[in-house]
Amino acid sequence: MTPKTRNSQGAEIDDADVSPTRLFRAFAETRRQYALTYLAQKPAAIHLGDLAEYIALKEAAPTYDRYQRILVDLHHRHLPHLQDAGLVRYDEAAERLELVVDRDVIAPYLGLVEAKQ
Repeated sequence: MTPKTRNSQGAEIDDADVSPTRLFRAFAETRRQYALTYLAQKPAAIHLGDLAEYIALKEAAPTYDRYQRILVDLHHRHLPHLQDAGLVRYDEAAERLELVVDRDVIAPYLGLVEAKQ
């Protein structure tokens, strides 16, 4: 049985339906790379603020202003993209997100990201 996820429109997505093209688009932005790397390390949903803090540290700019800008960027730009790709689930009201595909699906791409750093 293949695990199922739901995109932001509520449509079910098989892990098998997450195509390499979707994954390459998801990994095309550095902040989405950081988000997926962080989420792949977590066994459960995380708070959006934790992710923004992690990204601020990765970008070597851990100021409050930078943190706020990252929160806005994630909320309006990157998380909708990752949700539509079927990779994450974001509960906007609770500001919690989680990886919804098996980590093995994104592991090869994470390896490419780590090799780049």
